[in-house]
Amino acid sequence: MEKELVSVIVPSYNSEKTIRLCLEAIYKQDYKNYEVIVVDDCSKDNSRKIIEEFPCKLLTTPCNSKVAAVRNLGVKHAAGNILFFVDSDVKLFPNAITNLVKELQKSPEIGCVCGMYDKTPLIRDSIFEEYRSLQNHYWQISSEGFVTPGNFALGAIRKDVFNEIGEFNSKLTQSEEVEYGHRLNKKYKLLYTSKVMGQHDHDDKLTVIMRKLYERARQRIPLYFKRRKFMKGFETRSRAFGILFAFSCTGSLLLGLIDVTFLIVSALFFVGFLLTDFGQYLFVMKERKLIFTLFFIMVHYVVSVSASLGLIKGIIDWIFKKNFRENYELV
Repeated sequence: MEKELVSVIVPSYNSEKTIRLCLEAIYKQDYKNYEVIVVDDCSKDNSRKIIEEFPCKLLTTPCNSKVAAVRNLGVKHAAGNILFFVDSDVKLFPNAITNLVKELQKSPEIGCVCGMYDKTPLIRDSIFEEYRSLQNHYWQISSEGFVTPGNFALGAIRKDVFNEIGEFNSKLTQSEEVEYGHRLNKKYKLLYTSKVMGQHDHDDKLTVIMRKLYERARQRIPLYFKRRKFMKGFETRSRAFGILFAFSCTGSLLLGLIDVTFLIVSALFFVGFLLTDFGQYLFVMKERKLIFTLFFIMVHYVVSVSASLGLIKGIIDWIFKKNFRENYELV
């Protein structure tokens, strides 16, 4: 099995907080036939000095280019026939490379294998990070199997498949993985598996989480209009309704200031919001008990409203901005 050379490609930007943990975990893998390529995206902190302590190939972008372009640059310098993308804020489990190689070798139909994040964050910074860790972990484990969107913060693809499908779309900054997964699924299967695991340093501020999911939702709109169907895994039909219910609940709650009848409507929308992903809340209850679950529900509600606003903004941009509509012209 170890005849397969794996190129581990790590994009890095201002990653001094986590890059040492990331690289230490890579060099402790039980699979030994690999090379490590770190692509620094014009960092302004001390991350380059830390990276230089390791025997990896260090590349630098000519200007801050964002993650899609950074990954593409790493591929151009990769010698392996398997490309394993690992973000600088991810700490791999020791058997991650061994297991992804095994999964890729099971069938030529499997063009890509993506791993999952552990329910415990890499670094505990805030209670909001704990929310994000549990939410992300549940959405991942509940999507195990063949899916549409990729997770290239912890994902591997055969190099011949990458060459066939093409590069990551560098026009996108928050949705390139979903777009790439959509393209790949036209010819190959994308496997999401808990056999490939890592710990992730999630965002620890609510405003950052809201802003990120707002932008992801906005950038997905052109792809949604092209696909005209829901994706398999993660962004399911029921979760789309959950976002709709969260937005409607907020709107009717505001109208309740004018007519108290809308407060009843708002309560019904909130119940609908809970039911669309009820398994998630049962999972959190099992992990962290009642008080944290109530906190989790309210944070997830706020985040869902933020995502709904991103979708609305995306629809407006799609209608009035030609360049925005063409972000997915490679699809």
